[in-house]
Amino acid sequence: MSARAFDIPRFVALAYFALAAAGSAVAQSPAPPAVSADGRYGLQVLVPLLDVFAGPSRGSAVIAELQEGAQLESLERRDAWYRITLSDGRDGWVDYVFGKTGPNFSVDASAPWIRATPLAPPEPPSDGVVQRQPMGKPLEALIPTIDPKLVPPPEALLPRASIPVPDRWRLMDELGFIKQRWYDPYNPNTWKGDRPVFGEDWFVNVGAVSDTLFEWRQLPTPIGAQSTQRPQSDDQFGRNRQSLFNENLILSLSLIKGDTTFRPPDYEFRFVPVINFNRTQVDEVRVLRINPQEGTTRNDSMVAVQELFVDKHLRNVSRVGIQPFTADFRGLLFIDQPLGVRLFGTRDNNRWQYNLAWFRRLEKDTNSGLNDIGKPLRNENIFVANLYRQDFPVPGFTLQGTVIYDDDRENHSAYYDTNGFLTRPAALGDEQLHTYQITYLGLNGDGHFGRWNLSGSLYYALGSVNHDPLAQQKVDVSALYAVAEVSRDFDWLRVRGTGIFQSGDKNPFDGHANGFDAIQENPQIAGADTSYWIRQAVPLIGGGGVALSGRNGVLAALRSSKDEGQANFVNPGLALIGIGADADVTPQVRVIGNLNQLWFANTSSLSVLRNQGTISTSVGTDLSFAIQYRPLFTQNIVLNASAAFLFPGAGLKQLYAFEGDKTQYSILVNVLLTY
Repeated sequence: MSARAFDIPRFVALAYFALAAAGSAVAQSPAPPAVSADGRYGLQVLVPLLDVFAGPSRGSAVIAELQEGAQLESLERRDAWYRITLSDGRDGWVDYVFGKTGPNFSVDASAPWIRATPLAPPEPPSDGVVQRQPMGKPLEALIPTIDPKLVPPPEALLPRASIPVPDRWRLMDELGFIKQRWYDPYNPNTWKGDRPVFGEDWFVNVGAVSDTLFEWRQLPTPIGAQSTQRPQSDDQFGRNRQSLFNENLILSLSLIKGDTTFRPPDYEFRFVPVINFNRTQVDEVRVLRINPQEGTTRNDSMVAVQELFVDKHLRNVSRVGIQPFTADFRGLLFIDQPLGVRLFGTRDNNRWQYNLAWFRRLEKDTNSGLNDIGKPLRNENIFVANLYRQDFPVPGFTLQGTVIYDDDRENHSAYYDTNGFLTRPAALGDEQLHTYQITYLGLNGDGHFGRWNLSGSLYYALGSVNHDPLAQQKVDVSALYAVAEVSRDFDWLRVRGTGIFQSGDKNPFDGHANGFDAIQENPQIAGADTSYWIRQAVPLIGGGGVALSGRNGVLAALRSSKDEGQANFVNPGLALIGIGADADVTPQVRVIGNLNQLWFANTSSLSVLRNQGTISTSVGTDLSFAIQYRPLFTQNIVLNASAAFLFPGAGLKQLYAFEGDKTQYSILVNVLLTY
C-alpha cells in the first residue's frame, strides 16, 4: 500500500480527536444509580408519562403508563431496568434513561422507603365494565410530592392597609373607569336604578316611552240620525273611510328600597302618568260625537294616571294602589290598571306563585282608553285568587288555576261617555239599568312540550243578571270560552295554529244567557292588534248602540264599550281558526303573517236586534301582515307597520248590505321609543 493510500499522520490525528471526544463524553455521562444492599429501590417518576414494559427490553409491549410524581418500589434490577408491581398486581419493567434535562425517574438505593400500597382498583360494575384510560391503559394511583420548603411561612399580623371608597356602587367611578351620562341607559346610571340616590339601598328608576300611532281604516259607518254631511243621503250606510293619530307619552317613576338582585324590594313607590293626544277624522257626522254640529274631526287630549301604588315586602309582597293586573297569560279575561289591594308571592323556589286581590275599576277616558281619576270609581268590585305551578305537568310548562268574582252593581243612574253616547246601560233592548254577579273559573297554561309550544285557556262563567236589556228579564248565565295556540320553532321561523271558541246564546228569551263575555280583554293571540277583527270595533248598525266586537278585543259580545260598558251575556259568540308565522329575517327585522277564518256561534240575538230573518254564521276571512324593525337590536327603538283585510262572509253581507260586499281594511304605523 502506498503512502498516498494510507496517510499515517492524518490517521493518527483523527484517532486522537475521536478518543478525546469519547473521553469527554464519558466524563460528562452521570454515574449509574447505586446498587441497593438489600435489593430494594425507591422510584419516583420525573417525566409527564413513563412507559411500563412487559419485560426488560424496549421490544416488549407497553402495558401501562405512569404519571409524573408516581412513587413505586422495585425489588429487582437488571442493568438499567427495574421491575415494579402495578396496582392491578401485574409486574412490569421501567428503563432508567438519562435525557437532556435529567433522568426519567429517580432511584433511591441507600435508604429505601416503605412502598405506599397503591389504591386498590374499584370493584368493577355488575356489567363487567372496567374504567380505563384511553387506549386501554389502567389508571394509576398518584402520591403527590410533598416538599415542606414550598409551604410559605406565616405572615406577620400587621394592620390592614386599604384605601376607603364612598361605597361599592361608585367604585368604578373612583377608579376612573366609567363616566356616567344621565341619558345613557346601557351603562351604570343612577337614574336607571344602578346606584343608590341616598343611603345604602334607596334607588330611583326613571323610564320614558313615546308611543306614536298612525292609522287608516275602512269601517262600516252609519249616516247621521238627525242630519248628514252630504245632502240627499238617505241610505243607512255612509262613507266609511276614517283616520286616527294617537300619541302617548308615558313617564315611569319608581323609588325602591332594598337590594333587588335576589329578592323583592323592601319598599317600592311607583307613579306612572301618561299624556295623550289623539285626532280622529271620519266622513260622516254624529260618528265622533252625539251632536252632529261638532263635525267630522275630533281633537282630544288627556292626562291620566295608569299606576300609583306602594309595595311592601312582608313575608310576601303586598301592593296597594292603582296597579296593572293580568288574569292569564294572553290578556283574555281581565287586563286593566284598576285600584286595588293585592297580595302575591312565591313558594318552593318559585315553583308555586299566587295572587289574592281585590280591585275596584276606574272610569276610562272615552277617546284614549286611559284611567280618568277625576271621575268617581265604578261600582264594580272584582275579587281574584289564582295559583301558578311551574314545570307541571312537564318541565318548561306552567299551569295556572284561577277564580274571579265580578260583582257589578251599576244600576243607580245612566252613564254617558265623553262624546255624549249612552254607555251604561247599553243602547239595546229596553235599555234598563241592571246588575250582575258572575264567577269565572279558569284553567290556563303556557310553555312547551318538547319542541312544541302550547298556550291555552279554558273559562267557564256562571252567575246571574237581574235584568238583561235584550232578554228583558232576569237571566242565569252559563257560558264557555276556550282558546289554544300551538306553535313550533324552526331556527328563525315560528309557525302556529290558533283556535278560539266563545259560546253564543241560542234563545234570548228563554231565561238563560249562554254567550260568554270577559271583564276587560286585550287578547295577544291570532295576530292581536294587527288583525282587523281584533283591532277594530265593528258597529252593529241598525241594531242598537253596540259593536259586534270591541276595539282590541276578539269577543263578539254586543257591548256598548269594552272600556266603559257592562258585560253582555246574550250575544252571538264566535269561533275562529287561524294559522300564522313569525319570521326573524334578521336580528333587526321580523315579519309576521296571520290568516283567520271567523264564524258566529249562534246568530239568534242578531236576528232579534235587527228584526231580520235567519242570518248566516259566516263572518269572513281576516288576513294581516306586519313588519317590525329594531335598528339598535333592542326594544329602545321599535318601528311597526301592518296591513289587515277583512273579506266579509255571508253573515256580514246580510248585516251590512251594500257595505258588506266591500273588503274592509286597516293600515297601522307605530313608532315606539323607550328610555
